[in-house]
Amino acid sequence: MVAMITAVVLTHNNETTLKRTLTSIRWCDELLVIDDFSTDKTVAIAKQYKANVIPRHVGADFAAQRNFGLKKARGDWVFFVDSDEVVSGGLKNEILEAVDNPNVVGYYLSRVDYLYGRRLLHGETGSVRLLRLAKRDAGQWQQPVHEVWGVDGPKVVLREPIFHYPHPNVAQFLTDINWYSTVYATYLFSQKKKEPQWFIVIYPVAKFIINYVVKLGFLDGMPGMIVAMMMSFHSFLVRAKLRMLWQTRGDST
Repeated sequence: MVAMITAVVLTHNNETTLKRTLTSIRWCDELLVIDDFSTDKTVAIAKQYKANVIPRHVGADFAAQRNFGLKKARGDWVFFVDSDEVVSGGLKNEILEAVDNPNVVGYYLSRVDYLYGRRLLHGETGSVRLLRLAKRDAGQWQQPVHEVWGVDGPKVVLREPIFHYPHPNVAQFLTDINWYSTVYATYLFSQKKKEPQWFIVIYPVAKFIINYVVKLGFLDGMPGMIVAMMMSFHSFLVRAKLRMLWQTRGDST
């Protein structure tokens, strides 16, 4: 039997990027869009591609949203693609061959980021590996943000990358970082996570040095500098917000 593949895309006001994403995965047997009540043309675009669109509030829990997609998917394999990602023809062919392997239950994808027209080859984005393709019943997604697919069984890294086109401008980059850092800090607080006060300063500085110098982010020019600074700022915001949560809701350290 030929394995059936369901592509799951989480959306919220993604009209500017969704066409490119859905065009690149229209070869999948089922397109499933879990939409967080978009107010733009996202839903209309998804329906143009004959996607099954299901409205559901994300509620600051992306793992729950992805697990909902797993529950609704009909395919033997589920392929999670973000609404700002593009699947190349090479990756498509590799996936179609990979799902016939009976000895593997999940596949990692490398991801290539493009920022303001430049491909990022260095920094932390240059070595990203994401578990995005797996058998439907192989495991559940965990952690509300920066979520991880807990798949049990043999897993392999595919050769061909998925292309990522995030943050169309610096303003959007900052908006995203502010929102994600709030969600992540809230999650860490719920897990009773505490860190020394000096982490608020030292950790972001160390992260910038690792991304920009150790991992050669400077070779990516100005986009590499922007990414290193933004990732450092994200680290600062998470720890500062976590500290404030302990001061306002729990014990002060």
